[in-house]
Amino acid sequence: MPHLTRLIPLWTVVVAVAVSTAISGRFDRPSDVFDVAVSGAGRPVILIPGLSTTGVVWDATVVALRDRHEVHVLTLAGFGGPEPVGEPFLPRVARGVIDYVKARDLRQPVIVGHSLGGFAAFAAAAEAPDLFGGVVAVDGVPFLPALADPAATADGQVAQAASIKALYASLTREQFLAQNRLALGSMITDPVNVEHAVGWAARADPGAVGVAVAEMLTTDLRPRVSAIRAPVLLIGALGAVPEAMRPAVRAGYEAQVARIPDATVVFAERARHFIMLDDPVFLHETLSAFLARTAGPVDRGR
Repeated sequence: MPHLTRLIPLWTVVVAVAVSTAISGRFDRPSDVFDVAVSGAGRPVILIPGLSTTGVVWDATVVALRDRHEVHVLTLAGFGGPEPVGEPFLPRVARGVIDYVKARDLRQPVIVGHSLGGFAAFAAAAEAPDLFGGVVAVDGVPFLPALADPAATADGQVAQAASIKALYASLTREQFLAQNRLALGSMITDPVNVEHAVGWAARADPGAVGVAVAEMLTTDLRPRVSAIRAPVLLIGALGAVPEAMRPAVRAGYEAQVARIPDATVVFAERARHFIMLDDPVFLHETLSAFLARTAGPVDRGR
């Protein structure tokens, strides 16, 4: 088999894998697109994990927030939650979040997403701009290819996306886990956490991962996010970026949210892609400050 990192550029393999420990007194399957674990009381916060990642990636964040917030932790279909749902996937996730907020009468929740979860958060907030009180993207952007190539277009990614989707669908479990080990080694600093994540990868469906990657590559949300009315915080990760490249990388992140009326970009200087694992103190302090700044109506505190 060809070396997979030669077939899939690393920036397209935003892969993280985890198994939910369901830190929660309540657990729900509100749709075929995700499960939800709920804990705490107060203003609602929705946490969406990234590609192949279950809600366990947010465990420390839940602990940091649940004394003051009702925390809703999602696990997506094909990534340890419900069974894979096929295509389209990401539009159904965004719509599912909107429907979930409305069905439970959550007032002005802040939606927080990591990686693919950040992409989904942007999509949901752009589709329902009056519904959310804030958006936080943890190393997730509206159009991933533009971080590597500012001139990239969604149409220009179609062929590569189709190849990636087909490749993932063809992987054996062993090949999929081997690829995860290679990718995760560049996205998590602590080798122990890398190995944990590789072990958790068994919960992800390779075909579902391929579909999600393909949809992120061929969907440019940058024109749509101008509709977002809530404050937005984009947290970029610089821990794996050489010092000489950092000015260009910073500019690339800032360009991603330039059309959003109220957007702030900050950077985790030491953390790699999994900021919640590499520098949880920075993430939680940054997130808490944003939540305080955007404080709005308090939900029912069930």
